[in-house]
Amino acid sequence: MTDAPPRPLKIAYSPCPNDTFVFDAWAHGRVPGAPELDVTFADIDITNGIAERGAADTSGFDVLKVSYAVLPYVLDEYALLPCGGALGRGCGPLVLTREAGTDLSGKTVAVPSEKSTAYLLFRLWAADVLPDGVGEIVVLPFHQIMPAVRDGKVDAGLVIHEARFTYQDYGLHKLADMGEHWEGVTGLPIPLGAIIARRALGDEVLRGLADAARASVRMAWDDPEASRPYVREHAQEMDPAVADQHIGLYVNEFTADLGEDGYAAVRGLLTRAAAEGLVPALRPGALAFP
Repeated sequence: MTDAPPRPLKIAYSPCPNDTFVFDAWAHGRVPGAPELDVTFADIDITNGIAERGAADTSGFDVLKVSYAVLPYVLDEYALLPCGGALGRGCGPLVLTREAGTDLSGKTVAVPSEKSTAYLLFRLWAADVLPDGVGEIVVLPFHQIMPAVRDGKVDAGLVIHEARFTYQDYGLHKLADMGEHWEGVTGLPIPLGAIIARRALGDEVLRGLADAARASVRMAWDDPEASRPYVREHAQEMDPAVADQHIGLYVNEFTADLGEDGYAAVRGLLTRAAAEGLVPALRPGALAFP
């Protein structure tokens, strides 16, 4: 590790099992030489907003877990860490309906955020398979989406994370898997959540943060039992077996290092989204890490 900064670094990530699993060792001071963390738990919609406000935000966060979809808006002030985030295969968002095979043309779809990677993947899927487009997009908190579809308040819902394992409990049907579509079209893994840090921290500290994140996830893999209390404490009412599935799906080799395929996936997603007018184009070198 490089020299730690003189104060605890303020970090915000979600209470989801993949994040608590990844950051457990670091947050609890078990990563030798890693900077001390001051942890806040926040939904990704909140952390996306903090990142977008940048210097105008007064909360003072140094490190954030955000959607890859927000990167084109924030990379002037933040650097993408090459580790700690969520990419993978077979882990994409799902479109759910009450009736199997529903035609979504002109229909209302609930989504958790219009600045999420899930929404970008959905829009890219819709551009390919729904020539007439969907109708209204409604933003709902994640936990309200499946009940809203079940109760007929919306025609379909875009869901993420553990909903992959629980949607049948609501009597819902999988209309489409955004990850299957993405992987089928590109052959690349699915970029979901990214770890970013303020460029103002300096290159040496940024490299130290990446080292600490890599060490933390490897320690979690080496001793999964050590992270269980932290995961369970913040997983709310989630079944422990579902939490384990969640971790198994979203914590993988790309969490330890994006690598060539990971960076290609991120560039591919944001380039395609920019071509559809969904996000601004990335400036040259924006994804480079010091």
